[in-house]
Amino acid sequence: MRFMMLMIPKGYEKAKPGAMPDAKAVAAMMKYNQSLQKAGVLLALDGLHPPSMGARVSFRGGKAKVTDGPFTEAKEVIGGYWMIQVKSKEEAIEWASRCPASDSEVIEIRQVQEMSDFPADVKEAAAGFAELQKQAGKKG
Repeated sequence: MRFMMLMIPKGYEKAKPGAMPDAKAVAAMMKYNQSLQKAGVLLALDGLHPPSMGARVSFRGGKAKVTDGPFTEAKEVIGGYWMIQVKSKEEAIEWASRCPASDSEVIEIRQVQEMSDFPADVKEAAAGFAELQKQAGKKG
């Protein structure tokens, strides 16, 4: 089972462009990341620039509308993620619990939808999805 662990740092929604994490915190996080890799459960990971450097595209009436960050209505934003492959939700929770996060950080754990989770009509509508995933993986 694949799970995405989403890091949600409180206050990051107000971070200025170019804000960077503390080197000491990054060093502790690297040890954690290396333990995920050593255990063979890590598939991918990345940190994200603050929302002040991003954009959101919303859709109303069939038209795309772009809003540049920061997003004043945002209460929680994603600061980074890990994609892991483990045997259960409980194991994913166990890994998230080991993270050297601060008091102002939360990790949300979400299971990735697998094609086998869907009924036949959805599988049919998503024909070719696996090929898209493979091609996208080659670019990373």
